[in-house]
Amino acid sequence: MNAAAEPLFAATGLGKLFGGVVALDKLDLQVFPNQILGLIGPNGSGKTTFFNVATGIYPTSEGRVRFDGADITNFSPQAVYRSGISRTFQHSRLSLSLSIFDNIMIGNHMHLNQGLWFNLVTRKAFRRQFEENFEQARTLVKVFDPPLADLMFEAVEGFPMIDRRRIEICRALISRPKLLLLDEPSAGMTHEETSELMGDILEVKERLRDLTIIIIEHQMDVIERITDSCVVLNFGQKICEGTYQEVARDPQVQQAYLGIE
Repeated sequence: MNAAAEPLFAATGLGKLFGGVVALDKLDLQVFPNQILGLIGPNGSGKTTFFNVATGIYPTSEGRVRFDGADITNFSPQAVYRSGISRTFQHSRLSLSLSIFDNIMIGNHMHLNQGLWFNLVTRKAFRRQFEENFEQARTLVKVFDPPLADLMFEAVEGFPMIDRRRIEICRALISRPKLLLLDEPSAGMTHEETSELMGDILEVKERLRDLTIIIIEHQMDVIERITDSCVVLNFGQKICEGTYQEVARDPQVQQAYLGIE
């Protein structure tokens, strides 16, 4: 990372209150272009709350959020999406009865012409848009798993969890975001599936060179393998920041997260 580089995303003094409960406590966090930042901490430490505030699902109680040079504090989720931030959720939000292609296109509505005239009258243009989007979605799925790319019109309910996670990540990537937020992508998977999916993510990161990622994970071997740096939260506060090796040696982290006295 270039020390002179400007952060792509920066939270400054970010706070979130739920009644009298402090979920985020004056959090300062930066991620630089093309970085993979790991966000770790015990359950209830504020990780997903941070994602929800950053993407406009929750309004911030205090502090500011800047992305790609603009202040996006308290933007709506739609405006955050249009600015170039996309995310996945810990619990699957796929429409199981829909096909792989349909699920991925849900994440691409910003780039689709949804006008009545376009869809009913200009059939050649509609077909051209469909073909372009299908090829884009299929190419993205093929990076994750080539056999899956041959099943684009199959309902996702018939696929195992690892393929569902792949589809969710493709849905988040189809809008070509600059920043991807991954909320525990390994949830519900075996160790072998998790290792395979992390390899997929690294492959996507290699191919999409302008992509920056923040990943929430509980599995420390995942964090060690794929992140450039880590931020550790506890009770909504940042208690440590650095490489995985640096944060793993920190006594506060060992006590709060790793359970070491």
